[in-house]
Amino acid sequence: MEGMLGTAVREDALTATAEGFELRIGLPWIRSMPLSSIAGLAVEVDGVPLAPGKLAVMLGLRRVSPGALQEEQGWWFVQDRLVLAGRRGLSRGTHAVAVDFQLMVPYLQARPGSPLVLPFHLEARLELDGKAVPSASLDVA
Repeated sequence: MEGMLGTAVREDALTATAEGFELRIGLPWIRSMPLSSIAGLAVEVDGVPLAPGKLAVMLGLRRVSPGALQEEQGWWFVQDRLVLAGRRGLSRGTHAVAVDFQLMVPYLQARPGSPLVLPFHLEARLELDGKAVPSASLDVA
């Protein structure tokens, strides 16, 4: 699984926005997953967690709270990036980012009648508005 985690956060994942920043992460799993399988999404920048209400998931032009993902019908395709929007300004330069979430794998069981739930922790040191990395990835919409 090291390979999947290593490609989940690319060098160009952190960009500034008018409201704060966006962080694009790849799915660290072998198959595309429904957005409803994501729970417990949390982001930390430079050791400081984003406060509740300061984090959203961008699905196209829609801003969705992390807790509302369980109601979404869409999919997070393996090749695409989930856009996490933080309402906190960041200074130019390099920032330590960390993302934690759980992924419920509906087709695998942890025990009879209970789906497998995998915890993920992604972290990287990223330059704000770093040089773009060539890619065929799209943002999850």
